[in-house]
Amino acid sequence: MRLVVDLNKCQGYAQCAFLAPDVFAMHGEESLVYNPHAPEEQRERLARAVAACPVQAITADGLDGAGSERGAGSDREASDGR
Repeated sequence: MRLVVDLNKCQGYAQCAFLAPDVFAMHGEESLVYNPHAPEEQRERLARAVAACPVQAITADGLDGAGSERGAGSDREASDGR
């Protein structure tokens, strides 16, 4: 699973660090440190952390729920347009 945090968007609310402390941590008051290659066993916590970010600064490739829904919606839109 691959994580990307837009550090320009991140405002340091630290919701991700509370929900997935093995992956995200605050360094000082405003600087976020994270593991971009999160372990599979953290999948559920990561899904909650991504959803809880108030500024939607976290993107996770490989989360089942998020990736599957986007893929299904894209297919539906393509078939509607034809």
